[in-house]
Amino acid sequence: MPWNVKPSATTRIQQPPKPYLTKEMRDRYAAEILPRYEKKQGALMPILNDVQHRYRCVPPAAMVEIAQFLEITPADVLDTASFYEEYTTEPTGEFVIAICQSVACELCEHEVILNHLRRKLDVEPHETTDDGRFTLLTLECLGSCDTAPVALVNETLYENLTIEKIDKIIDGLPAKAPTATMHKTKRRKVRSSE
Repeated sequence: MPWNVKPSATTRIQQPPKPYLTKEMRDRYAAEILPRYEKKQGALMPILNDVQHRYRCVPPAAMVEIAQFLEITPADVLDTASFYEEYTTEPTGEFVIAICQSVACELCEHEVILNHLRRKLDVEPHETTDDGRFTLLTLECLGSCDTAPVALVNETLYENLTIEKIDKIIDGLPAKAPTATMHKTKRRKVRSSE
């Protein structure tokens, strides 16, 4: 079976009417991020994180802008953005629900939670609900094997999950997700008693 390939060498990236990297963002990156690194390329992941949180994705046009800002190739940006599961080129929902599927979570029946969410949200992993509210993901390890099964909902880690707990979490989410910023985004761990 032959592979169908895209003509990437001649593909044109559609430019938005306004740049993704605003002057304020560039100034902040130059003042707060670039000084922390010996080479500009070192700032790539913090900038990708900020763009991902701001736009809920890293669009191809933003990758070109990031490459120009850091004086690297767009391919370098794409290589990094496509390697890490946290980044996506398509917009995600307001709330990203990432179910861990590591060995520990598998042994603790993460599949029961995942299948429940598939039915409840009517999406498959790596899809977003029609209303744009939820994106369901599966990730390899969230680093909390002793409290499996676990899930990451935006930046909050939930442990020792059951169907009842995940329903309570989802039903308790606000109507609109808070906007994360580079300065305020920190992963929060929620103990099983919360």
